[in-house]
Amino acid sequence: MREKEIFTNKYLVAVLAILACVLWGTAFPSLKISYQKLRIAKNDYFLKMLFASYRFFIASLILLSYQFCRKGSSSLKLKLSDLKLLIFLGLFQTTLQYFFFYNGLANTTGTKASILGTTGTFLTVIIAHFIYKDDKLNLQKSCGLIIGLVGVIIVNLERGSFDFSFSLLGEGFIISSAIVSTIASVIAKNATTKISPMLVTAYQMLMGSIILFLISIFKVSPTSLNFVGFTPLLLVYLSLVSAIGFALWYTLIKYNPLGYITMYKFVVPVSGVLFSSLLLAGEAVSINIFLALLLVSLGIIIINYQKTSIRKVGRP
Repeated sequence: MREKEIFTNKYLVAVLAILACVLWGTAFPSLKISYQKLRIAKNDYFLKMLFASYRFFIASLILLSYQFCRKGSSSLKLKLSDLKLLIFLGLFQTTLQYFFFYNGLANTTGTKASILGTTGTFLTVIIAHFIYKDDKLNLQKSCGLIIGLVGVIIVNLERGSFDFSFSLLGEGFIISSAIVSTIASVIAKNATTKISPMLVTAYQMLMGSIILFLISIFKVSPTSLNFVGFTPLLLVYLSLVSAIGFALWYTLIKYNPLGYITMYKFVVPVSGVLFSSLLLAGEAVSINIFLALLLVSLGIIIINYQKTSIRKVGRP
């Protein structure tokens, strides 16, 4: 079965999209545990960037090695114009997004971060209304948007009160990460029309990881992280999450409408909340988290639901 047939088959699309989102959801508690075991404090921004640089550098090597074994060294070559595009994408998708994400996650809970990360989906709907003539807001999208945003508000309510719990360096950074990710997805979809999704994933991670590393060593030593016990395994696991998750996602958005694939992102907060509650102490699913999770997931499904999408997933 050819790549296009695999990634446009409606059943395989669902399985692969859900797999990518489940993997991303497991990253929330895995990162929190990594911070604890490596003794990275909330304000150790440069240590987090160093950790991120190692993670994405390893992920890029995994993908480049896989591509080399499959198709040889010639398949790794890029045009200069393509390289410039991937450096730009790496700056967005890896450097900027994960600067906000890693530091934001350290200042909020895994459950809140996994739900707030979906705000980029709703922002995309609003931006598309003003940019694309064929993607205007309608009643269906407006209902989904309102329901989802109500969920985002509810997750920021303190338990037992109606006071907002919002930190710029916590929840604010997570939302910023989601916005950057939305922009990067549009750039990535355009890039995959002329470059292999595998190479788009690998090279943007490689470029982004190098930038993160160069920024971090201004303040910390490259050997500042003390990898002991099972922490190296956590780093490898997170690298695999990035490599597999983004490789699948970029290939899916190459062969399918971006809006249709985005529907499956409701699995990210579901997976994030589930695994955070299982693996992190003090992060049991409360009533407000559960309600917010339902509303955010429902909002994303409503926005992206199309009767024709079940019969025709791929491009016409």
